[in-house]
Amino acid sequence: MIEKLKKYQFLFEELVQRDFKRKYKRTVLGMVWSVLSPLLTLLVMRLVFTHFFGSGIDHYTTYLFCGNLVFAYFSEASGQGMSSLMDNAGIFTKVNVPKYLFLLSKNVQTLINFGLTLAAFFVFCILDQITFTWKLICLLYPIVCLMLFNIGTGLILSALFVFFRDIEYLWSVFLQLLMYMSAIFYSIDTYSQTVRNLFLLNPLYLFIRYFRKIVIEATIPTIWFHLLMLADVLIVLVIGCVMYKKNNTKFLYYV
Repeated sequence: MIEKLKKYQFLFEELVQRDFKRKYKRTVLGMVWSVLSPLLTLLVMRLVFTHFFGSGIDHYTTYLFCGNLVFAYFSEASGQGMSSLMDNAGIFTKVNVPKYLFLLSKNVQTLINFGLTLAAFFVFCILDQITFTWKLICLLYPIVCLMLFNIGTGLILSALFVFFRDIEYLWSVFLQLLMYMSAIFYSIDTYSQTVRNLFLLNPLYLFIRYFRKIVIEATIPTIWFHLLMLADVLIVLVIGCVMYKKNNTKFLYYV
């Protein structure tokens, strides 16, 4: 895969630039929306949920931002990844190129947006009087895992979307359900241990929880927490790669 990326490096770079320019085409603020959009969402959530859920949670703004930051990145990456094959059907039906290049270019673009929002997140942490420690470097682990998880999810969704257009509508409903199941604006501490364990079945909650543990609580999650997160990533990646390999030629007949 690395060799193919080097071989098609020029095409890959052009795809990334094209996707990035297309996202902000004819917008007045351009890249500023990468930061402004999640901040506006954060503001709305804070106004709506603070009274109901925020009274017993320390640093509730940062707590909310952690959840919104991770969810927004996953939502954008999965949505962009889903349409990556269909959006570029005119290219790979005429030229023999690795089809995963289109998905990776989308993920690079969303990763850049995530990086810009992450910078704003750290500024908000300072304003919220969060004390940074050396443990902050541990955030690299969930970020890398989340990036790989997004790629795996994109592989699965883009493959399914070629054959079943209904996936687009089903995924939007699932994302809304996932948002409420990821404890973005509420705490699960008041629930029973059994219910809290069920939340661990949600990979997105693991990423959000990791961010909160490091930033707000200044504690590093346990080894098994790391392994559980890694297992989720590997499962999704393997499934996605198998689907692409199995349906590589079929894609040409359904786009």
